[in-house]
Amino acid sequence: MFGLLRSSTWTRGVKGSLSAFRRRCASHSRSSEEFIRRFIGENTEVVGEQSLTPELRLRLFTPSCRFWTERPELWPFEDPYWAIYWPGGQALSRFLLDHPAVCRGQTVLDLGSGCGASAIAAILCGAAHVVANDIDPVAAVATNMNSVLNGLQPPVCLTHNIIGSPPATFDLILLGDMFYDESLATSLHSWLNRCIETHGTKVLIGDPGRAQFEEHAIRRLLRPLAQFELPDSVREENYGLSCSGVWSYTPEL
Repeated sequence: MFGLLRSSTWTRGVKGSLSAFRRRCASHSRSSEEFIRRFIGENTEVVGEQSLTPELRLRLFTPSCRFWTERPELWPFEDPYWAIYWPGGQALSRFLLDHPAVCRGQTVLDLGSGCGASAIAAILCGAAHVVANDIDPVAAVATNMNSVLNGLQPPVCLTHNIIGSPPATFDLILLGDMFYDESLATSLHSWLNRCIETHGTKVLIGDPGRAQFEEHAIRRLLRPLAQFELPDSVREENYGLSCSGVWSYTPEL
């Protein structure tokens, strides 16, 4: 499955013909939360130990899950980025758990929240209010399930694209692995600037040093806060990337 996510055939498969799977699922509404919860439960495993945050339990894809190797055209939803605990998100969540004062009593937005790990970490650290935003509604269901796994009330989950909307009123914005596309990175850069200028928002970014991140103009405005060595299994799943870091976005530099 992880290999399929990185392959162009995955995108073509998902956006191509899904007729075989849809016929089998005709009696269900794939948009219903009950169906999505059941599907996630049947096609993920609860893991945690092989990450930077072994104290968190998350439902993710593993090599023993059906869709790790299944044909991509059988997948019924959008690309399942929520089913992988990406290295930038791991570093960001680890940093929060190691420094709970960063978000204690704060209003926090986890932007591009995926599996919800950073939002969960913020809740565990005592954030006053947490919002998880991901444009994939399946990610919202996964975040709810993962929150319950960790004995927490789920955060507020929003599934509309808030990038480019009026500046969000949050004390802290978290972004893990969001700088994977140049045009998205540029949109983020502009929107984050407006949030900072309007509300004095603090911004933390987690990324393993992908080229799109390192080469973007925003990179020179980041202050390094922490660097973590990735577990062997995470390195193998991410083209051998060995470390992941956390930066504070300080546009006044």
